[in-house]
Amino acid sequence: MRERGSTVILVFDVGNTETTIGLFEGEELRAHWRIMTDVARTPDEFVLLLRALMESAEVPRSAVHGAAIGSVVPPITAPLAAACRQSFSATALIVDARSPLPIRLDVDEPMTVGADRLINTLAASRIHRRDTIVVDLGTATTFDCITAEGVFLGGVIAPGVRTSADTLFRRTSKLPATELVPPIRVIGRRTEECIRAGVLFGAADSIDGIVRRIKREWPGGDVPLVIATGGLAETLRPYCEELELVEPFLTLHGLRMAYDLIAPAED
Repeated sequence: MRERGSTVILVFDVGNTETTIGLFEGEELRAHWRIMTDVARTPDEFVLLLRALMESAEVPRSAVHGAAIGSVVPPITAPLAAACRQSFSATALIVDARSPLPIRLDVDEPMTVGADRLINTLAASRIHRRDTIVVDLGTATTFDCITAEGVFLGGVIAPGVRTSADTLFRRTSKLPATELVPPIRVIGRRTEECIRAGVLFGAADSIDGIVRRIKREWPGGDVPLVIATGGLAETLRPYCEELELVEPFLTLHGLRMAYDLIAPAED
């Protein structure tokens, strides 16, 4: 698999609910997987999991040159990094607010910026090279603001779509848990349709409203590009007027960029 001049790496986007894993050969995302984050695993269990993933992709472990981890779940970070050392004989690069990346954190508490937000803005600024709002639809819905010059301005953190829906189901005794599929109409004729309309249309209007508020506060005269990423980005895009692009693997590409920027200096 590994060609001359290319580097094969694994990247791990560890979120509160799911961990997304990407296998890159050079700049190409060759394979990707999602696993549950809230399953406690030892380093040995992660080793077995990584071995199975490499076999499914028909990639020998010896081909993997390194790894990068962006994690918002500290208890997962250490065992996952240990598993990378055991599996690939390579130290996993941990990407967080302390990493020497070409992003200036123009916020009051830069060390509290989550790894996923930092990585998303790194990817957006280097791919598009213009002012950008990244809307990440995960356990939380985050709105992160980056300028064309690589200045992170801050953003917004709101409850995620599924998080809001789960709270609704738990706190109401007669409302059934419902799959979040796109509703046909706003006015539901069955309870499940009412829930889908409320959750998905409510989320879409909330996204549009927050993006418009951000745009009104944006410094300078440029209008930022709006990019959506995360598991529900494709589902919500048809209902959001402000979402211009969907890049479902933006975080994985950001981790690959972070590895390319930092790892050579550490070798």
